[in-house]
Amino acid sequence: MNTDNITAYLERIGYRGPLDASVETLCGLHLAHLYTVPFENLDIISGRPIALSGAELFDKIVTRRRGGFCYELNGICSALLRELGFRVTMLSAEVGREAGGFSPEFDHLALRVDLDEPWLVDVGFGEGFRVPLNLTDDAEQEQDGRLYRIDPINMDGEYRVLLRRDPDGWTSQYRFTLRPRALEDFAERCRFHQTSPESHFTRGRICTLATPEGRVTLSGLRLIVTTGTERTERWLAGEAEYAAVLRQTFGVIE
Repeated sequence: MNTDNITAYLERIGYRGPLDASVETLCGLHLAHLYTVPFENLDIISGRPIALSGAELFDKIVTRRRGGFCYELNGICSALLRELGFRVTMLSAEVGREAGGFSPEFDHLALRVDLDEPWLVDVGFGEGFRVPLNLTDDAEQEQDGRLYRIDPINMDGEYRVLLRRDPDGWTSQYRFTLRPRALEDFAERCRFHQTSPESHFTRGRICTLATPEGRVTLSGLRLIVTTGTERTERWLAGEAEYAAVLRQTFGVIE
């Protein structure tokens, strides 16, 4: 990624803050990414192959102003952070299931960024934390009225990201180890999510973007807007309105 590419990337996410390798910069970049680059699976639903190469990720997300899912979003974000002088490690994560247990290894890609302390970075989980979580802090970390916790599972270096939305208790978002990974390690699971009927990514269109007030989501033809604790839903009239909302709200043109 050359200087022009870095400039284009920063313009893509609307970031105009400092560029030193600091916690403040990391948090600013993380939040800017979540506000501008949607989590979406539109290529998967359309049958367009996703390639995990730096050039193709840059073309899709920066040049064509699209979004993507974890392998793409955290993959390209890691490249930017490295170019800005951050020490970045790719991590394999297993996503928590509603029925209990976790998905297979490499089901999710997250990032570790080492400054004076290590931080968990993730701009590719959909509805995840807004700014990085401190990896060494096992206390509750509050963001926008939600509580997160990084919970050591065992002595083998396995951790869980826990979320508490309400008094009912904690939910496991995903578990991970600190073993360094490379982007190509995720290729097989990336193919699974593009092709398998067992993958939730092949079952319907999703496009979602964080906003300063909450979140806006297109799930099929259903438009969902959350503002604080308020949630509204409406069904779009058809594909023409879907394309208009996709363009106007998410900046995505298929």
